[in-house]
This record gives sequence, structure tokens and C-alpha cells, in this order.
Amino acid sequence: MRATKGDHLRVHGRTVGEHDRVAEIVEVMGHDGEPPFKVRFQDGHEAVMSPGPDSVVQHEEPAP
Repeated sequence: MRATKGDHLRVHGRTVGEHDRVAEIVEVMGHDGEPPFKVRFQDGHEAVMSPGPDSVVQHEEPAP
């Protein structure tokens, strides 16, 4: 899993009724785009995450 600053990390809900959580990647702390990532959730909470198989990186689309 590789990411760059500005991408989004989507963590899928693990149980029925649990929504996905989406966070902006504010820092890539691993080598060559690899985890861990420092992320910021929409409520302002920040965390360092090493995402598992229930997560996907959504790459930021370049501006036209």
C-alpha cells in the first residue's frame, strides 16, 4: 500500500451498520510511500496508522 500526502485513507466498517471512516493522509512516515501514515479524520482527530486489509488508499486527483 503506497500513498502520498493529500491522499485519503478509507477504513471499511467491520460490522453491519458500521460506516467507513475516511481520513486525509497528512504525512507518510514510511519509506517510499509505505505505512505508517499520519492521518487526520474529519472531526480533527489525528492518528498514526499502519492500515490493514480492511483499508484502501484513494489517491488525490491532480487539478486540471
